[in-house]
Amino acid sequence: MRALNFTGEQLVFRSDYPVPRPRAGEALIRVLMAGICNTDLEILRGYQDFRGVPGHEFVGVVEEIPDAETRRTHSHLLGQRIVGDINAACYQSHCDYCQRGMHTHCPRRTTLGIVDRDGAFADYLCLPVENLFLVPEGVSDEEAVFVEPLAANFEMLEQLHLKPTASVLVLGDGKQGQLAARVLALNGCEVCIVGKHPEKLALAAEVGAVPYLLEQSETFQLPEGRRVDAVVECTGNAQGLELALKLVRPRGTLLLKSTVADKSTINLAPIIIDEILVQGSRCGPFAPTLRVLGQKRIDVQPLISACYALEDGLEAFEYAAQKGVLKVLLKVS
Repeated sequence: MRALNFTGEQLVFRSDYPVPRPRAGEALIRVLMAGICNTDLEILRGYQDFRGVPGHEFVGVVEEIPDAETRRTHSHLLGQRIVGDINAACYQSHCDYCQRGMHTHCPRRTTLGIVDRDGAFADYLCLPVENLFLVPEGVSDEEAVFVEPLAANFEMLEQLHLKPTASVLVLGDGKQGQLAARVLALNGCEVCIVGKHPEKLALAAEVGAVPYLLEQSETFQLPEGRRVDAVVECTGNAQGLELALKLVRPRGTLLLKSTVADKSTINLAPIIIDEILVQGSRCGPFAPTLRVLGQKRIDVQPLISACYALEDGLEAFEYAAQKGVLKVLLKVS
């Protein structure tokens, strides 16, 4: 099959990559479309020391469920358009994390295109049937590709428990920041966004976020030195984290959304002195995300910068890495 293969040193296009073989409980999925995420770019810089096929944002069609027992209970998935939770857990009753419904933290999990499992930049991929969600007819392939990153942002609402009177600042106006602003806007709270690109800030302003242009992070502050209840950090760099600590109020919350390959050091004193709650945030719920997209309450089309064929994947990655570019899609089949 065709695939983009990261060797550990470079990304290469192959037309002879082996078709994955589903294990018991898994489905073989034909990929229709996939999206290039910042995590994919970080993988090329060494994140998670990954080797194989990257890619975890996708929409596809269930082609095969080889295991007879799994096929009997999940035959309704065959031939259907689906998206998939990227964390393939053990789902065993003896696993403490899976028992608690924390499959995204299962110690035996693999993660699509990130940890020990080939991903979506290929003709086919495999995932457990438990991970699959049917895509409503009214949701296009382009919209469905955004389900995974949007779900990761809906996780914020599970973690922050924001009141409608809360003030939240999104730090970073890239792909992650744009989605965060759109999800937070649904909650009715005050949303601000800080970024370096006027055209991206304008996109966030269209959904009600108050934009602030960042020119010098060392001197930046909100009007009248104001600080907010929560900061969602989407810049993916140490400078952004330091700025976030200056903008969140004492006993406020700092929520971290970015995954990066580089290591960083930070002064922890402000966290202790201001009693700031630091919350990591990763994957999230697919069902409400699909529902919101089906209801057209979030429009992701303005966030698509380009769409390439899988064969042009190397060029697509080069373009996705350029400053100012938002979501780049790969049309697979």
